[in-house]
Amino acid sequence: MSNLIRNCWYVAGWSTDFSRTPEQRWLLGEPIVLYRRTDGGIVALEDRCAHRMAPLSAGRVEDDAIRCMYHGLKFGSDGRCMEIPGQELIPDRACVRRYPVVEKNSWVWVWMGDPSLADDSRIANSKALDDPSWILKTGHLDYEANYELINDNLLDLTHLTYVHAGSFGADEAWSRNRPKIETLDNGIRSSRWIINSPPIPPLGKAAQHERVDIWTSFDFIMPGTFLLYTAMYAAGTARLCGEGEPGAEHEILFNNFTSQAVVPLSEQTSRYYFSWGPGAAFGTEADAQIMIDVAKSAFLEDKVMIEAQQRIINANPQVRPMPTSADKAITIFQRMMKAQDVARDAPVFERA
Repeated sequence: MSNLIRNCWYVAGWSTDFSRTPEQRWLLGEPIVLYRRTDGGIVALEDRCAHRMAPLSAGRVEDDAIRCMYHGLKFGSDGRCMEIPGQELIPDRACVRRYPVVEKNSWVWVWMGDPSLADDSRIANSKALDDPSWILKTGHLDYEANYELINDNLLDLTHLTYVHAGSFGADEAWSRNRPKIETLDNGIRSSRWIINSPPIPPLGKAAQHERVDIWTSFDFIMPGTFLLYTAMYAAGTARLCGEGEPGAEHEILFNNFTSQAVVPLSEQTSRYYFSWGPGAAFGTEADAQIMIDVAKSAFLEDKVMIEAQQRIINANPQVRPMPTSADKAITIFQRMMKAQDVARDAPVFERA
């Protein structure tokens, strides 16, 4: 298992999670407090008062500042202490770290590394919950496991055949078929056809077919964002496409999209955010609810396996995994993550 990667954007929660009431989040073993300014923008500060290290998340938001409710120190949204009750002199060291934070596509993202490297163009292009092309439902799940094990699980979908045969109805093609792997600037792309497969409900027009060809393609963006598009076509479509990406001339029977984010809370605890639903042209709110309920059941199946895997690893961390041909995406992605981590040490705080 590698160390936690600092110079990346991490999801702190859904946009709807944050208001004028301070919220605590743990990222990479660090406590962070998030709240909204009067203009609606997000603030992310170290959740540790400079005085006696009480959590600011137990404090009170006043205008754009936050007051510690232990001894009353007040910190601006830039992390500087603005007020110490009963004391006129405010030392320079009376400050807390400010984290770069961006709200994009219904998620709030926090940069955990060197602030000078925080480029928001590197944030994964997930789907917003109000995107009119999709009907998306959401959820999240906490793991007692290192986040890389969850990344590995998503990068190698051969496990669908064995872990999710009942929930997702995945057949053996998922374990026997190898995808095409491409490298992106900030991750990898994995694409393939699952040919002549039973359609998986909810089905839309696919319900009229005993067998379909399923096109599936995902981007996995550092440090752990999974963006998967899936579409069902009439059997024989893969052959007509030369087993390449389908074109607009081929009729889609049903499609769906999922955005998922894997977040390390600490070395051995993680949070997994996900949205999933059908294309607005192919499904309904009811379909979306069925899908997210199925997904939650399936992801609990992953959780059981991955947490058990973590316990076995902990028993003897010196044992190394033996790769198979299905691990190509995992190997490439892990190398990219190591190259990405150009500076682990971040400043104690960032002033405005």
